[in-house]
Amino acid sequence: MQRRDLMIGLIVITVWGLNFIAIKLGLQDTPPFLLGALRFLLACIPAIFFLPKPPVSWSWLIALGLSINVGQFAFLFLGMKVGMPAGLASLVLQSQAFFTLFVAVTWIGERWQWNHLVGLILSACGMAVIGLQQGGTMTLAGFALTLAAAACWGTGNVIMRRATQGVPPFSMLSLVVWAGAVAIIPLALLSWFLEGYDAWLIAFRSPTLTTIGSLVYLSFLATLVGYGFWGKLLSRYPAALVSPLALLVPLVGMSSSALFLGESLSIMQSVGALLVMLGLAVHVLGQRWNCKKPVLK
Repeated sequence: MQRRDLMIGLIVITVWGLNFIAIKLGLQDTPPFLLGALRFLLACIPAIFFLPKPPVSWSWLIALGLSINVGQFAFLFLGMKVGMPAGLASLVLQSQAFFTLFVAVTWIGERWQWNHLVGLILSACGMAVIGLQQGGTMTLAGFALTLAAAACWGTGNVIMRRATQGVPPFSMLSLVVWAGAVAIIPLALLSWFLEGYDAWLIAFRSPTLTTIGSLVYLSFLATLVGYGFWGKLLSRYPAALVSPLALLVPLVGMSSSALFLGESLSIMQSVGALLVMLGLAVHVLGQRWNCKKPVLK
């Protein structure tokens, strides 16, 4: 990878790692479903008028928007609202890699490799350790909701893979924007019926600078800039070369949350985090040795 592209990748990872701080700050004054709806509204309008619809069917596009945008961010924002620290959220959400594998194996017949199984065992042990440490700044509900968000993300990854099979090349940013537009109305309806009119009234009557800054960050930096640059990297290099960079997101998320939000991990949470990171590393980087290891059916 060229040095310039490596720097672009590191910028994206930094933007996505800081994304969890922006979410936490935005949730201080805005309810989670409304924050999600506003995020996609600002990210997609007016961008959708300048980006052509990606060459995938409407059914796949809607399925992608409902899973990877509505499901993931509804659960993630709600989880962080009810007690999931930003740093741990950035780590637990990366379990999407294993949910992606589960769905791919059961739905499209992919096969387990040795590194998938070893990585899953290590990360599952780490998640168990973290999950048992509820109390303090983390609640069991927040942890479970973040896992649900990861499951939705993993499902969306497989839907994206199926949706883009056999289609001509297109801009990944267009897919992000059009699938994001699908999420606006469902998230707004969830907010209207579950959070209520009063929550909307308070949010729109006196928006704070923190809320505005959070929305700008989530909509433009984390969504448009982040996915735009990430798509460019994937178009230039094999996914096996680009995807390991995503392992740095939890490191940025946890370190920045400690620095800016004062979050800290207990000893056992730190042990769990190390196990999860080790499992993710084996899952992603172990592919380089797949040719030397047996395939597990």
